[in-house]
Amino acid sequence: MDNDVKQENQQTPTPPAGEETVTLVDLCSSDDSDLEQDAERRYNSVGAKRPRHTFGGSSAADMNNVKKPMVVDELKVVLPEGFGQSIPPPLDVTHTFPADPCNVFTSMQPPPPSPPSSSLGRIGSCKQFWKAGDYEGAPGGGNWDLSSGGFDHVRVHPKFLHSNATSHKWALGAFAELLDNALDEVASGATYVNVDMLENKKEGNRMLLIEDNGGGMDPEKMRQCMSLGYSAKSKLANTIGQYGNGFKTSTMRLGADVIVFSRCPGKDGKCSTQSIGLLSYTFLRSTGKEDIVVPMLDYERRDTEWSKIVRSSVSDWDKNVKTIIQWSPFSSEEDLLRQFHLMNDHGTRIIIYNLWEDDQGMLELDFDADPHDIQLRGVNRDEKNIKMAAQFPNSRHFLTYKHSLRSYASILYLRIPPSFRIILRGSDVEHHNVVNDMMQTEQITYRPQYGADSYVKDSNMSAVVILGFVKDAKHHVDVQGFNVYHKNRLIKPFWRIWNATGSDGRGVIGVLEANFVEPAHDKQGFERTTVLSRLETRLVQMQKIYWSTNCHKIGYAPRRHPKAGNDYGQKNTSPENDHEEYSPSGVKTRPSDKFYSSSYPTSHRGDNGVSGNDSSLYLQEELRRERERSKTLEAEVQLARQKIEEMSKEQENLIEIFTEERDRRDVEEESLRNKLEEASNTIEELLNKVKMLEGSKAPSWRR
Repeated sequence: MDNDVKQENQQTPTPPAGEETVTLVDLCSSDDSDLEQDAERRYNSVGAKRPRHTFGGSSAADMNNVKKPMVVDELKVVLPEGFGQSIPPPLDVTHTFPADPCNVFTSMQPPPPSPPSSSLGRIGSCKQFWKAGDYEGAPGGGNWDLSSGGFDHVRVHPKFLHSNATSHKWALGAFAELLDNALDEVASGATYVNVDMLENKKEGNRMLLIEDNGGGMDPEKMRQCMSLGYSAKSKLANTIGQYGNGFKTSTMRLGADVIVFSRCPGKDGKCSTQSIGLLSYTFLRSTGKEDIVVPMLDYERRDTEWSKIVRSSVSDWDKNVKTIIQWSPFSSEEDLLRQFHLMNDHGTRIIIYNLWEDDQGMLELDFDADPHDIQLRGVNRDEKNIKMAAQFPNSRHFLTYKHSLRSYASILYLRIPPSFRIILRGSDVEHHNVVNDMMQTEQITYRPQYGADSYVKDSNMSAVVILGFVKDAKHHVDVQGFNVYHKNRLIKPFWRIWNATGSDGRGVIGVLEANFVEPAHDKQGFERTTVLSRLETRLVQMQKIYWSTNCHKIGYAPRRHPKAGNDYGQKNTSPENDHEEYSPSGVKTRPSDKFYSSSYPTSHRGDNGVSGNDSSLYLQEELRRERERSKTLEAEVQLARQKIEEMSKEQENLIEIFTEERDRRDVEEESLRNKLEEASNTIEELLNKVKMLEGSKAPSWRR
C-alpha cells in the first residue's frame, strides 16, 4: 500500500454474540399520502414514540415467528385523531423535532437474536457489483396484510438500490455525480472538493472519501438526500443536479455502503446542526430487510456544546448508534463525532466503503497505478492508448479519460469558478479546455429546429460549435469526436458520430454546449429526441465539410467536394424534411434550420482537382454565406443601436434623479440653516435673560 494512504483512527470492536437487531429510521416513501397519520403525528409531535406496525425491518426468522392475528389494539393507528387513546406522557429528551413521514421511527416486536456469523457471511458475501443484486430477502416478501389509514403503499425493496445504480455502466460517471453535488455548493460558499483514499483499519481495506466545504445539510436535507426523488436544485438556476437520484446511484455504484457526515451552520435564527446517515447495502442484505431503512443521528449546537436531537425516544437513539457502529468503519460514537473535527464549521464528508471488486477479486478502482490519481481496471483501460498518450500529449485526454479520473475530471466542466478547486489525492486537478488542443479552428453557430411535439423552453437557444484538427492530427492518430456539454457539464465525451470507412474524419474534434437537449438520468448521454437527431445530423455534415475542405493540410489526399444533389450527411427522416432543399454545396438544408460558418476558405486551388462547374457552385455558396453574415452583422448593429438608445435614456433618467435629489438636499440644507440660526438667536436671548437675572439679584444681597 503506497505511502499516501490516509488512515482513520478506528479500533476494531467485535459485536457481542447475540446482539439484538435494532429499530431504525425508515426512509421509504410509504407514508407520504396518509392524511390520517399526518393528523395523528401532529397530535403526538411532542416526541412520544407512536406504536405502529411496520413492513420489513426484521430478519427472515422474525417474519416467520412474529406474524400473528391482528387485534383491536393494533388497529388504533388508523382510527381518527384521539379516538380511544390517552394523551401520551412527555419524554425526557434533549430536544424534539416534529416527526415527518419520511423519518419517523418504526416500532417492531422484540427482535430475535442475530443469525450466526456464517449465515451473515453467506447472505452478504458478494463483492462484485453486477452480481450483488441476486438475493431474495425474507421468505414470503413480508406482511402486506396491514395497510395504514386504509391505503396500500408501494414499498421500496433494498434490491432497488442496486438496480437503480446499474444506470451507471461506467464507474467514473458515478464520480461525476458526486463532483456535481460539490460544484453546486459553490453558491453556498464551497471553495473545494477533495477526493481521496482512506484506510479502513476496522476491516483492513480501502475506502473512498469525497468531501467539500459547502453549506452542508441540515437534518431535513440529509433525509431528502438519503431518500429517492427529492431535489430542490431543479428549480434553481446554474445547478447541475435535478432528479434527486444522483447520490444514491453514484455511491451504490462505487461501493456497497456509504456513511455521510454533514454540518450545517445556523441560519435565520436556527441553531447549527450536524448529522450522520448510513446507507448500507451490506446491512440490508445481511439482515434480510424488506424495506430500505437508514439509521441516522442528529445534533444541534447550543452555546458551545453539541446536544442530541431525539426524534422518538432515547432507546431508539441508542439503537441507531449501535447499528451505525456495527455496520460502519467506526468503533464508537466518539469516533463518529471525530469526523466533524476534520471539517470546518460547514461542509459534507462522504465515505464509501466495501468498494466493489472485479471478477479477479481485485478492486474496480486502482489506487496504485498513480499515487495522485484513481483509475479503472478492466476493459476501460487500454495500455496501447496509455503509451500513445505519452507520445501525443495533445490527444492525451481522448486516450485516457475512460480509465483516469484525473483526466476525466479536468474536462468534466466547460467552465470552473476561479476560486473552486478539485483536489484528487492531494493534488489539484488542472482544468483543461479541449479547444486548446485544436488547430485551424472554425466556429459554427447551430440553431435547432423544434418539431410540433417538442417542448421549447427558449426558442432563441443556439449552440456555438468550435471544431478543428487536434494538434497531433499530422501523425494521423485516430482521434475524433465532439465534447457535448449541457449547462457546463460534459455529457458526451468525444462523441463519435461519423463512422466512415478508411481514414475519413480522423483528427477532427469539436466542442459545443447544447442546452436545448435534455440529458439522461445518468448524465452520460442525451434523451433520444427529434431535436437530438437533427443535431447529430448537422454535426456529421459539419465534420464532413470541414474534413473534405482541410484534410490535405495534414497530409491526406485531397477530397473532391460533393456535387449538387448528393445526400451530404445523414438524412433526417422526420416529417419536417418534406421542405428540405439543396444548397449550392450539395448539403440539404431548411431555411429555419441552418448552420453558419465564419471561417471556411474562400477559394480553391486548381491543383485540388475541382472542376469549373464545382468552383462556380462553391463561389455561389460563399456569396450566400457572405450575405447571411452581412444580415447577421446588420442585426447586431441594430441591436447595438437599440442598446445605446436605452442606455442614453437610462442616463437621462439618472441625471434627472440626481438633479431632483440635489435640489431636495439644497432645500433641506437651507431649512436646517434657518433652524440653526433661530436656535442660535434663542440661545443668545436666554443668555441675556440669565445675565439680567443675575444682575438684579446682586444688589438685594448687599442690602
